[in-house]
Amino acid sequence: MHIYARCLGFYAQAILHPFMAAELNQAVTRRAAILRIIRESTVHSQEELVKALRKQGFEATQSSISRDLRELGVAKAGDRYILPGEAAAEVNPFLAVASFVNAIRTAGPSLTVVKTASGHAQSVAVAIDQAEWPEVVGTISGDDTIFIATENARDQRKLLERLRNVFGDRTA
Repeated sequence: MHIYARCLGFYAQAILHPFMAAELNQAVTRRAAILRIIRESTVHSQEELVKALRKQGFEATQSSISRDLRELGVAKAGDRYILPGEAAAEVNPFLAVASFVNAIRTAGPSLTVVKTASGHAQSVAVAIDQAEWPEVVGTISGDDTIFIATENARDQRKLLERLRNVFGDRTA
């Protein structure tokens, strides 16, 4: 879905729930500002983004920025944030994030854990999500850890094969 369509979706929700209109309108406006800031300058961290937003009159926390970046499909490539269109332009979406993966291991028959360099789990998780592998039910990322859920052990084996093809054999 195009990132501006996502913003419009939030606006439509505000119309359906008037009591949420002010909060959603602020989120839509903040997200538009985030897109503009990333498009017009190089942003290296969420902290930099929070400061840039404050200069434009937005009060935002790191956790709200993290949610906004995920909703907008913004990824981190190397040391900077990139917009979804920029990520799609790359031939292999894993090229920019492959060096961040430190270890891959299983935790039971349907959960795979990927350990990354600190601060890079979200970027790797976005690349995995964008690959749309059918065996992946979903991902959850923190600062340096990604949980990838599969439906069963067979799907987990297929996922491990894909991850090893992309990131090399980094089993712990």
